[in-house]
Amino acid sequence: MAEPDRLPAAELPPGTVRRVGDWAVGNRGSNDGEDRYFAVSRRCRHQLADLAEGSIDAEGCLVCPWHQSRYDVRTGEMVEGPRGFLGYHGPTPGYTQLVAAYSRILRLRVRRATRAGDDVVLE
Repeated sequence: MAEPDRLPAAELPPGTVRRVGDWAVGNRGSNDGEDRYFAVSRRCRHQLADLAEGSIDAEGCLVCPWHQSRYDVRTGEMVEGPRGFLGYHGPTPGYTQLVAAYSRILRLRVRRATRAGDDVVLE
């Protein structure tokens, strides 16, 4: 059996996202100071931006670096559609709703991420 994907927990403080192979791995943190790790597939369902370059918002959602689509990292579902397309950043009401609708079917893949000693391990 192959060694599971892992990275040092010290490289993943609350509020950060890192690349681990095909996965965007992050730490949502929590109000009680506990680490809350997650792993989701790296490509945004909108225009395939690398979600490992994204950010985590105040609600613990992963935010796409290109057009700010927001994902629930527990389910992989897009909870808010993009705010633009291609090089444009701004309102796109019908388009945003369309992307959000098809992304409910094409969710991000989700993988369990846990702390094991000094590492975060993807199972």
